[in-house]
Amino acid sequence: MPQTILHDVLAAGIEDGASDWHLREGATVSCRADGSLSEIDFVTDRSFMEKLIEQIVSPRQLETFKSIGDVDFAFEETGLGRFRANLHWQRGKYAMSLRFVKEKVASLQELSLPEVVLKIAESSRGIVFVTGITGAGKSTTMACMIQHINATMSRHIITIEDPIEYTFEDEHSVIEQRDVGLDVSSFESALKHVLRQDPDVIVLGETRDRGTFETALVAAETGHLVLCTLHTTNAPQSILRVLDMFPESERDSVRKSLAINLRAVICQRLLRRATGRGLVPCVEILINTPVVAKLIADNRLDKLFTAIEAGKGDRMITFNRSLLSLVNEGVITEDEALLASSNPEQLRMNLQGIFLDTDGGTIVGQ
Repeated sequence: MPQTILHDVLAAGIEDGASDWHLREGATVSCRADGSLSEIDFVTDRSFMEKLIEQIVSPRQLETFKSIGDVDFAFEETGLGRFRANLHWQRGKYAMSLRFVKEKVASLQELSLPEVVLKIAESSRGIVFVTGITGAGKSTTMACMIQHINATMSRHIITIEDPIEYTFEDEHSVIEQRDVGLDVSSFESALKHVLRQDPDVIVLGETRDRGTFETALVAAETGHLVLCTLHTTNAPQSILRVLDMFPESERDSVRKSLAINLRAVICQRLLRRATGRGLVPCVEILINTPVVAKLIADNRLDKLFTAIEAGKGDRMITFNRSLLSLVNEGVITEDEALLASSNPEQLRMNLQGIFLDTDGGTIVGQ
């Protein structure tokens, strides 16, 4: 594909470390770098937006946009790399949001993620949720896990994405990537047929609704590893989010199935590095140990956070423990950690070397 008319704007943003660009017809282009928005000295107009749409949006995608007012897609910019995009209307004018997808899948070390993430990726079956708010780096972590499987294991991996972000080349594994709207009409259609395609690993770009989750659960129950994302802010909330997809009368059976088939929940947040350049994830990790499985089956979900705190020996991690490690390693500042913490008072004590036992009673030093 030849360079688009947006090439120089994208290049300028990448030079400044941008992750996202926001275009609005008749307004200055904004970009996000290191979590903060700034402006690029360039104003779009309708003619520019129409030309850009002609260059990067397929006829089928354009029909979707005209029909519902939004469309997600991805495109390659020559010399720069791959971008995920959303075209939409705002105040009757064209608008577009872009995210830069780095060509090379980052390693665990480059992402500063704990080793247990790769151990989770090596699971032979079950469901793994990678969760966090929009922009928390879920896709990047998922790509790291897929590449680890690809590089170390002989597996048939099928991804279902809307749109495809990272692209992979076969190493030890065979990888098929299906783009919703291009390779298949919908998530539902792709999921309906995926179990007949002999997969070992199924990757879902997003668990959007009850139907998607039910299919994922069937896949896990029949011996497949399913990796999928959810928009939740902590690991225990992810279980509640899934249950909320179902009517009250069905939740007992869903909980019992989750207790058996859940492998792990990886929840993450992105924080500014102490250097002021770049972002780093802090993570909360729930592993489905026998204790956790019983809590889920017995509907004692309010005890899951305590189980994570007590599960260090099983390689579980709380957000505060992750934040503490990042501060101690000099990766982030104490102020940044306290702002990101769901329990800043506890973290403040931890930073002073004071820790409560899992019953909230005796104070012990660590």
